[in-house]
Amino acid sequence: MLTLELALAGLGVGAIAALAAVGMITSYRATGVFNLSFGALAMIVAYLVWQQVRVWGWPLWAAVLLDVGVVAPALGLVLERFVFRGLHREGAGPARMLVASLGVFVLLVGVATLTWGTQARLDPPSIVPTGSVALPGDTSVPTGTLVELGVVIAVAALVAGVTRYTRFGVRLRAVVDRRALAELAGVPADRVAAAGWAFGSMLAGLTGVLLAPHLRLDPYGLTLLVLETIGVAVVARLASLPVAILAALAIGVGQSELSRLELDSWGLVQALQANLFVVVMLVALLVLPRMIEVGGPDATRAATRIGTGHGESAPAGWWVPFVAVAAAPLALSAEHLRIAQQVPALAIVFVSLVMLTGYAGQISLGQAGFAGLGALFAGQLMGREVPGLVALFLAALLVVPVGLLTGWPAIRRRGLTLALTTFAVAAVVSRFVFAQPRFTTDAVLDHPSPFEGERAFYALELVCLGLVLLVIRRLHVSRLGRMLVAVRDHESGAAAAGVDVSSAKVFVFAVGAGVAGLGGALLGMGGRAFDAAAFDPVLGLVWFAAVVVFGVDSAAGAVLAAGLVVALDAATTAGMSTIVIGALAVLLSRMPGGVPATVLRLAAGHPPAPTEPIPVRLTPLGRTLRARVRP
Repeated sequence: MLTLELALAGLGVGAIAALAAVGMITSYRATGVFNLSFGALAMIVAYLVWQQVRVWGWPLWAAVLLDVGVVAPALGLVLERFVFRGLHREGAGPARMLVASLGVFVLLVGVATLTWGTQARLDPPSIVPTGSVALPGDTSVPTGTLVELGVVIAVAALVAGVTRYTRFGVRLRAVVDRRALAELAGVPADRVAAAGWAFGSMLAGLTGVLLAPHLRLDPYGLTLLVLETIGVAVVARLASLPVAILAALAIGVGQSELSRLELDSWGLVQALQANLFVVVMLVALLVLPRMIEVGGPDATRAATRIGTGHGESAPAGWWVPFVAVAAAPLALSAEHLRIAQQVPALAIVFVSLVMLTGYAGQISLGQAGFAGLGALFAGQLMGREVPGLVALFLAALLVVPVGLLTGWPAIRRRGLTLALTTFAVAAVVSRFVFAQPRFTTDAVLDHPSPFEGERAFYALELVCLGLVLLVIRRLHVSRLGRMLVAVRDHESGAAAAGVDVSSAKVFVFAVGAGVAGLGGALLGMGGRAFDAAAFDPVLGLVWFAAVVVFGVDSAAGAVLAAGLVVALDAATTAGMSTIVIGALAVLLSRMPGGVPATVLRLAAGHPPAPTEPIPVRLTPLGRTLRARVRP
């Protein structure tokens, strides 16, 4: 039976989750992009308010009005103009849009880390009043909860009224569904889209300001918490605002009511109480039918196409500098060599993404979870006196069944739905496995025998990386590899040609998980301890962006990406590598195939990708049609 006091306490959390879900759905329906950077925008605005109020001494309402009413919409206008407008005009599919929003996410997280550090701020200012309102039966409800519920209902009513009953709403839906036809009918698509982005960013800022006082303010925590409310948006099918609000309130109340249960010895009930939104996100993505992508009939066909550089051929002898660079750390001191040991291990994880996304077109945002499981399995095996080398490769094999379980739902999913599902798997693994002392306290990680020395262990990593690269190369040129590329390029066409698409997807997920587990085990052994923060789900998003930036179908690019990430983190301040990766990801629309493919095109004398699309010039017939269908 529900307890009224706990239910009222859960309404506050549910109201904030509802606002985040309403903002995500509104942004999605207004722009045609599922904006993964929504949480990062919320975090940036919350940090700005904290900086202005706590550090500079500004009045609270002045800071909130400036940041939510001016700064947040301005950020939305900048994103629309310089990141997404060109992609929309090119007719980019959901996958490229997802990568662009992921680049913005990574960039904003890096800026926040570089500016404010990773230390949590415990005093974010609150704009809701304190106190409570008395109810019959000696029960009271916090005033702040009522205010937050009122804000959610008001925003939902405003959005529903504008989109359904105004001329602007009709134009907005036309631009999202058929941008070219809307422009043909005389709709100012750029201005309409800009207004949608500004409003969506304003809702993100409002979410951050309301949510920050309920938890610690740090670049990863607040961002990840907003992302976890994706489950509410999924339950609402990214369309129904009332369903999103009711689902968020129900989950918030349910999460609060779980606190009545006695904690079990495994601590899973306590974990469920704190992470019910994560569980709902995964269950909703697995159980509910595939979400409908916006953007017209071409969206599904382009759902897995990110843009590859497979048309660019590498110069002869390209592998020579790779060998030289890989062997160079052997001459470093032990201290610097310990830092360099991260490169081969991280490169193995990145290569698993090349196989999944580059070769097979399966967008996976959950490789951090697979890598962390590899490290944890290796630590548990070594803690039970299993020889280090045996534990290393056995851990990778133990991750394969997890990849099979993840790959099975991928049979009927693609694009946005698949990406969110893999992220949800990583989030659940992080919260219910990595964060539970019962699973991590007995993990013992160290350099395996007979590779105890720093140089010997680095040589072992290079051997493992070389073996992975050889396997991936062999896979790519084999018949199976050609089948995977066919699935990536045109899934229905591959099925018509006799390719077993379902088996191919499950296979690539299983092998990709095992490869990522091997890299994660090496990362853990190099650090000589299991660190849950090293496999945070948000880091998985950064890793995916890094691989895409350096060529999503290039194993050599994955190695370069790993070297850049480790080198920047070691040589500069924390967050610099994230900023660089995010900035390059944002520029991907001007660098088809990533940085290496762009460099090769420039070296061959080919012009770079145009920064502005060629304007459409209407024929007399087109002008006549536009005059007849003009609203």
